[in-house]
Amino acid sequence: MQKPLKIAILDMYNNVAGEGMRCIISLVNEFQEREQIPIETTIFNVRANNEIPDLSFDIFISTGGPGSPLPSEDAWEKPYFDFIDSVFAHNNSEEVKYGENTKKYLFLICHSFQLVSRHLGIGKVTKRRGTSFGVFPVNQIDKGIKETLFDGLPEPFYVVDSRDYQLVSPNKKRIKELGVTLLRMEKERPHVNLERAIMAIRYSEEVFGTQFHPEADAIGMLKLLSSDEKKKAVIKTHGLEKYNDMIDKLDDPDKILLTESIIIPKFLKKATTSILRPISVGSHSL
Repeated sequence: MQKPLKIAILDMYNNVAGEGMRCIISLVNEFQEREQIPIETTIFNVRANNEIPDLSFDIFISTGGPGSPLPSEDAWEKPYFDFIDSVFAHNNSEEVKYGENTKKYLFLICHSFQLVSRHLGIGKVTKRRGTSFGVFPVNQIDKGIKETLFDGLPEPFYVVDSRDYQLVSPNKKRIKELGVTLLRMEKERPHVNLERAIMAIRYSEEVFGTQFHPEADAIGMLKLLSSDEKKKAVIKTHGLEKYNDMIDKLDDPDKILLTESIIIPKFLKKATTSILRPISVGSHSL
């Protein structure tokens, strides 16, 4: 019988209710059913309970969440970054290099994306002038770079964006040292004299992150946009016409529905294929 694939979901919501966790679990369950692979999923409440997974898991998904990603004295922060460092260290270890162990795969969403980018010194994480919330396009940074997790998505493609902070001012020297690839930026705003935020990064072959929410589905977004608080906020910032346009985009098969169906499923497929691939030594498979 095949050993179950172990997936750890790092819950960064700090006990605040949201749609993200439901969406992530749904995508994992759909992947398990589609691929017919036994999967064990464990949730770690990082910020509220200081729960951190160890490296016995195969795949990690670190969620979005509310609040500030700027440095704090919170008890969970150092253990969380120690865990992040351990994933990179494991993947660069001699055991992995010589095929004695499998690599660990990590996907970072929104709040986690900001935290890890700050931790690694990739750029500056700053507070936005105002909240970005809605359905927006993201643009390619370098047309010469092909990202397999985006195969099947148009240029630009549409994402769910929900944030008060942003990653800007990329540190080119640090990015080169780490071998990091910046992939997407927020939509062009010719009439706004502000730096555009970085929206997607490949940190390594195994570690990927997005500022946006690739897990978001139409059901969750409609629920959020229908709340009085979000509706008023979007209309105040963008106008009623833009609000109605966001609602319409939720049912468009070429926008949010497409993004949700491609990025995380492709990440899970790529990770699973690598992890379950027989380890070869010379001409013999173990």
